[in-house]
Amino acid sequence: MNYILPYTIENVLGEKLVFVSTEKGEEGDKLIVENFVDPGFGPIMHTHWLQDECLTVVKGRIGYIVKGGTEQFAGEGETVLFKRGVSHRFWNAGEEELQCKGWVYPANNIVFFLSSIFEAQNKSGKAQPEAFDGAYLITRYKSEFDIDGIPAFVKKVILPVTYFIGKLLGKYKHFEHAPAPVRN
Repeated sequence: MNYILPYTIENVLGEKLVFVSTEKGEEGDKLIVENFVDPGFGPIMHTHWLQDECLTVVKGRIGYIVKGGTEQFAGEGETVLFKRGVSHRFWNAGEEELQCKGWVYPANNIVFFLSSIFEAQNKSGKAQPEAFDGAYLITRYKSEFDIDGIPAFVKKVILPVTYFIGKLLGKYKHFEHAPAPVRN
């Protein structure tokens, strides 16, 4: 799928993400991003298997943690780097809107994946995406992204079964032009 940048997505959880532009790199496109997060909110613990993510705080205070570590915080002008394959999460640890600028490299399918996850959250009205869309996205793109809070049994059995049932019921017509997953 092709997106015309800048491209903005928002979810019901107080997160807004602007995909600003891309820059060419050896491994593919580097995606330049801006994000805006309401106090107390941010993405759950997740992993980008194939991408590094870097955020510099423009306004506010970011809280973050990598799997196995302790909570850390950064303020305006400070930068946080999440290496590919390392589970992490971040949130707005301040009292005002958190604004960051940064990048994701290589971009691969992140614009499609995050746009679709936000849409599925907006459908459900909560952090947990709409069931069929969530099953489709998490199953199809498991080589690129992981949501750590989902138990292994659910990832290996429940989501693939839900994905299959969704296919039988014709639930994925809106994903007709979805990009192929990147394999490592």
